[in-house]
Amino acid sequence: MPSLGDFNCLKLFIFFHSSVTISNNRYLYNNQQQKKVSLNQQPIETVLSLCSKGNQLAQLEVYNRYQKAMYNISLRIVKDTAEAEDVMQESFMTAFSKLDSFKGTSTFGAWLKRIVVNNSITQYKKSKRYVPLPEHGLEDEIDETEGLDTEAYQSLQTTTLLTSMEALNESYRQILTLHYIEGYDYEEICDILQIGYGNCRTLISRAKESLRKKLALAS
Repeated sequence: MPSLGDFNCLKLFIFFHSSVTISNNRYLYNNQQQKKVSLNQQPIETVLSLCSKGNQLAQLEVYNRYQKAMYNISLRIVKDTAEAEDVMQESFMTAFSKLDSFKGTSTFGAWLKRIVVNNSITQYKKSKRYVPLPEHGLEDEIDETEGLDTEAYQSLQTTTLLTSMEALNESYRQILTLHYIEGYDYEEICDILQIGYGNCRTLISRAKESLRKKLALAS
């Protein structure tokens, strides 16, 4: 798992270190209380407020809190450790540069996750591994009764489920990852993948049916 000491991204290194030397103890000097308060004990809202003012120690604190989860999210989509690390780092840079657009209508983690997912999808589509399924006519073949339902999904052993998902067509694996693992609803998936609602429903239905068949073979 990537750590701060493992950075190979020069842009991110410059972003965090260009004008400040980071000490072992990350402290915020509180002018009112005249004492040092550890940044890692501050609520995320306080840390983000400092980030919006360009405080690089606060940006590092945000990175340390979320980097592991964001890396795992990206890895599930791009399926490559180096690409996942690059996407994760670029996503933090994007988040810090666009922090003024975070309105607090969702948690910061959810907002950052959406950036990571979108960047991961973009990166994956650039790779030669991505083979999209044709969308033409999909909306005419919707069958909501087919495939694996959410209750059945939740009752499956994680190892068996993930192994079967890995064997799916990449488009099916990707859309089920967004729906089941990352928890996005149909409307959100439509926005992320830039597909129509009818096509989204059909792709998920087909993907669930394909997964059900693979799980049956594995049992």
